[in-house]
Amino acid sequence: MNPEIKSYFPILNQEINGHPLVYLDSAATSQKPTPVIEALKEYYEFDNSNVHRGVHTLGNRATEKYEGAREKVQQFIKANSTQEIVFLRGTTTAINLVAQSYGRANVEEGDEIVITYMEHHSNIIPWQQLAKERGAVLKYIELEEDGTISLENVRAAITDRTKIVSMVYVSNVLGTMNPVKEVAKIAHEHGAVMMVDGAQAAPHLKIDVQDLDCDFFAFSGHKMVGPTGIGVLYGKKHLLEAMEPVEFGGEMIDFVGLYDSTWKELPWKFEGGTPIIAGAVGLAAAIDFLQNIGLDEIEKHEHHMAAMAMDKMSKIEGLDIYGPTDPAKRAGIVTFNLKEVHPHDVATVLDMSGIAVRAGHHCAQPLMKWLDVTATARASFYLYNDESDIDRLVEGLRSAKEYFSDVF
Repeated sequence: MNPEIKSYFPILNQEINGHPLVYLDSAATSQKPTPVIEALKEYYEFDNSNVHRGVHTLGNRATEKYEGAREKVQQFIKANSTQEIVFLRGTTTAINLVAQSYGRANVEEGDEIVITYMEHHSNIIPWQQLAKERGAVLKYIELEEDGTISLENVRAAITDRTKIVSMVYVSNVLGTMNPVKEVAKIAHEHGAVMMVDGAQAAPHLKIDVQDLDCDFFAFSGHKMVGPTGIGVLYGKKHLLEAMEPVEFGGEMIDFVGLYDSTWKELPWKFEGGTPIIAGAVGLAAAIDFLQNIGLDEIEKHEHHMAAMAMDKMSKIEGLDIYGPTDPAKRAGIVTFNLKEVHPHDVATVLDMSGIAVRAGHHCAQPLMKWLDVTATARASFYLYNDESDIDRLVEGLRSAKEYFSDVF
């Protein structure tokens, strides 16, 4: 990866507690490059207006940028049409929309919803609530010992009673890259639809929703060098057309009478209220930035970073690493624990050296239970990290181990 990439991220040019910042928390949120920051600034300085309704110049400019961003997203994930691209607040909102709209209309008592133990809470709780409401059965695909899933276990879990299969493409804890294309094929053989949580995949991998043949795909801008508060739901057109909106108000209506109303066509019927205009502008700039570098290059770089980190960290006695041991089966996420040291304490000591990692249950408590831990520490790498960041992390972990050995 070009070492100059880091220079595009102004936030990285600072010291934390007297040390140069090493940011290893991109799985939680990524940092923003200058082109994205400038795109947001330019929009607010020159084009700020509401979209669709106005006929004045600023309104037309804002509409052009907003809908232009939709076209860019369509091309980025290779959707068939812009009508299949819905702008929402993020992955969480997108999954909830599918559960509340498609799920309520199609899941009945005794039907099955199938997920995995490695899901983020955002891809568990909406299905729990839907199952309770509809009297459905929530089932979990068993994991292999290394935190991967086998297609054999997928076939064992999905039956003709299954209506929805929802799965993370890349685990935010284990880094596991799941075979969502193959799972979608199995789901379709049983008449079920496939929802993919792509929050940890879209920033790092080339996405082709038509090749994956998933029915729904969700991701967030803030994890892919874009702004917070903007996300995308992709859905196959015929499914979205049959779904009812779950949020009502301005922008999403066609006609409002005293006692009845009709909705706009796709995708606007799902975008009630003033849309996330600036967020879409920033997301478009983020896509341009990532594509200029190349998603293939980003993926290759992250595999290299994960492999190097796992190799060097594994030499620290008493440090456990979770997830696939084969770096080719995981993204740039390394989750770990130092024996007899709480991950919050590890993260605090690392922060004193300017190293930012995440500690806690990572919104994945069922997975923590499966791992038989209460919490973990997580280092997540992105395009702006380099080998020196790994060396700083390893040095920091050795210092943390030494410190807590002296304390206890």
